[in-house]
This record gives sequence, C-alpha cells and structure tokens, in this order.
Amino acid sequence: MELSKLVFISKALTLKQRTYRRANTIMKKPDTHLGRRAFLRGFGATVALPSFRSLGAELKPAMAAKGVTASGAPLRMAYLYVPNGVIMDKWRPQGIGSDFEFNDSMKSLADFKSDLQIVKGLEQANGWAGSDGAGDHARGGATFLTGARPRKTSGSDIRLGVSVDQMAASYIGSETRLPSLELSCDAVRKSGNCDSGYSCAYQYNLSWRSPTQPMTPESNPRLVFERLFGSSNLKERQEGLAKRRAEKRSILDIVMNDARAINNQLGRNDQQKLDEYMTGVREIERRIEKAESFGPPPAPGVPAPEEGIPGQYREHIRLLFDMLLLAFRTDQTRISSFLLAHDGSNRSFADLGFNEGHHSLSHHRRKQVMMDKIAKIDTFYTEQLAYFLQRMKSTEDVDGQSLLYNSMIVWGSGLSDADRHTHDDLPIIVAGNAGGQFQTGRHLEIPENTPLNNLYLRMLNEAGAPVSRIGDSSGILKQI
Repeated sequence: MELSKLVFISKALTLKQRTYRRANTIMKKPDTHLGRRAFLRGFGATVALPSFRSLGAELKPAMAAKGVTASGAPLRMAYLYVPNGVIMDKWRPQGIGSDFEFNDSMKSLADFKSDLQIVKGLEQANGWAGSDGAGDHARGGATFLTGARPRKTSGSDIRLGVSVDQMAASYIGSETRLPSLELSCDAVRKSGNCDSGYSCAYQYNLSWRSPTQPMTPESNPRLVFERLFGSSNLKERQEGLAKRRAEKRSILDIVMNDARAINNQLGRNDQQKLDEYMTGVREIERRIEKAESFGPPPAPGVPAPEEGIPGQYREHIRLLFDMLLLAFRTDQTRISSFLLAHDGSNRSFADLGFNEGHHSLSHHRRKQVMMDKIAKIDTFYTEQLAYFLQRMKSTEDVDGQSLLYNSMIVWGSGLSDADRHTHDDLPIIVAGNAGGQFQTGRHLEIPENTPLNNLYLRMLNEAGAPVSRIGDSSGILKQI
C-alpha cells in the first residue's frame, strides 16, 4: 500500500492530485499555480499545512469568495463559553471608550487591549424565567448561541433553535475540510434531567444544527487530534492510530518524507514557518501522549484521566485551544464553538486555594468571602482567553496580518450575576478585528437590553452569510 502522497488543493481550480512514491521516484517541483493550501497524506493521516507564499499564495478578493476578509484571507469566528457568570464589580472595566482600564479579573488581557472590545448592554431575553420557572443555567447555555427559548422537557422531545455558528457553517462551511469544530472540556450528555426539568442536552451542547439536533462537542484531545490530522475516513483513522501506537510512531513520521520534499521547494521564511508548524503539531501529540500515559488510579477514589484528557483543567483547556489554533492556521475550518464548562458546572479549583464547587460558590448571597473566590475563578478563565489570544496574535496569516486580526472571537457567559440568575448586561468580550471591520481597543457601552443576537447578525454579515434574523434580534449591531 502506498504510505505517503502529497496533495495540493486549489480553490481556483477543481481538485488536482499528484502522488509521490517513496522509492525510485524523482521529486518534481510542485506546480505553484495549484495555490496556497497543501496537505500531506499517508495511511490514516492527513496533515494540513499552513499557507506558503513560496507556493504562489493567491488570495481571493472578498467579493469572489465567502468567509474571507477584504484582503482575501480566511475570516475565522469562534464562540467561547464560560459558566456561571462573573463578579461584575471586579470584572467590568473602568471607563468607557478607548480610555478604559481593565479591572482585577481582566488584567491578564492588558497586552491585548488594542485587539478587543468589551461590550456593555447585551442581553439574551429568552434566558429569563418567564412562565417556565426555574432552570436559568439550562436556559443560559441553551440561548447563548441560538437566542431561542428551549422547550422545558427532560425527555427526548427537546427543541431549541439553530445556533449562529451553524448558520455560518451552512453558508461557508463548504469552503473548508471541516464545516465547523465543536469543543468542550465536559463529558457528552444528550439526555436526562440536569436543571429543574430541562434536558441535559441544553447545558452540554452549545452548538445546534437544527432545533432538535445538537452538534456533539468533543472533549478528548486525542479524538480532536485524529479528526484534524487523521484521514477523513473513520476506519482508516482508527487503523492508522492503532498502527502508530503499535510502532510507537508519530503521525508526522508517516508524512515526513513528503514534508522534507516540500521543504526543498520553499523559501527560507516559509521553511522556518513549516518547521515551527511541524514542531507545534508534534508538541501537541506529546502532550496528548503524556495524558494517555496515566494508568489506573494509584488508590481507590483517585480517578485517572480519561484517554487523552489531561488531569489538569488548565492544560485541558490550553491543549484544545492549541488544536483550534492549528485548525484555523491551516484553514481546516473557519468556525468553532468551545464550551469550556457547562452552565451550572460545579467544578472545583483546588489549585486556586479552595475546594468548593463553582456553581455552589456562585450562589454567594453577597458574602464577600465567596465572591472573592468566584473572582479568582473569573481571573482563571480570563487567563485562558489571554493564552489563546497570544497564540492567535503571534501567528502570521497568509496576508501578513495575524490570525487574531482576521478573526471574530466572542467570549462570554449566558448569565451575568449567577446569584440572581440575570441574563442582561452579559459579560461579553469581542476579540479580533474581523480583517479590519471591527473597531477594537475600547469598552463599548450600547443601549441596555440590546439583543446579543444583534452582534451575531453583524458577524454573519461580515462572513457573507445572508441571515436576516436570529432569535429575538432587532437588527445588525453596527457599533462594533
């Protein structure tokens, strides 16, 4: 069986393919007219490469393609969810407009002040109780990307709405290998009663393809890695993984000959870019292997991490962020949602100096000692955002800008004050410049109770998705 072949794909032409045999074959110079996107393929492996100008990178004008910036670079969008609201007194910046200062919980974002906006005044009205009664955590997560009111049921007759990421995927998902990428640090749950009569499906699934079909997120980094870098064929991916494990080989070993061959055709800057990229992929693989190396618990009651899942929550988040970065960098997808933890999560944070669960602490009843602990959790989550933004900002895109510049990233929660279960004045950060279309570097105050869905309409509009309404939207949010 042929173990390795190099495939270049051009958006300007129909799919073209050249196969390079390992033995008795003279490597031909790649046809630079085939465009900027390349894949290294082998048995059970498909390693997408970042764009290389040496291969004749040709950007499409914005009017000629969907999901691109004005320069023609891919326009990415990501929706990142944190649970249980925030302590607003320590989260909300001081000052409005460009003359603002980050508050205690957000100081880790100081280096990205010019790359983001904090938006004050957004609401998800369908999160409020109304006639449905209790269940604000279920509604907080369910409404965050859909803007729709979930049917109150713990049975199989769930009903919600289509989420903004899947609306985008229906229009621009065909431009990439993966229409969208759904991530989570939680286990998968699609049934059962999780919050006051609401199905667990509403809390554990941020993305919805249809009102009755959630997009199951992946929490296991190994499975995310195999999806990004394995073959598109599930059976071949599984066989390839088993073979690599048996031979103790990296996924890069399978395609290294072709990587060396393409390296010879690159300019010096692109050679360094390829080396950094391949090193990054291998580092992610090592981190997954380390997590998988844990055996059975050393003593009863001490759980071992699931296969491929790091024992430390911080490492789990960052490992998934690193893979999302690679997916964006190689243009395997332009759309992602990441549920860092479901709303109502009672995860403990012993490494922050206390053992109480997040949800339990969020019902603080204005007790300062509990609020201080929540503020530390808020700081923890903001630090993870800062990690992702740093990685995005330091990665050059095909047009010479950064990945962050050519992105639209929403970071937020479906609750503002979890103690009172409020769904207005939501803590929302919009990072990235959307290729120059967003006015970053400010704390933006808009009219109270502006639908969060107005922001989503703006993002869909920038991505070239002709959507006129989502949830209770009242128009496109032009202020950002």
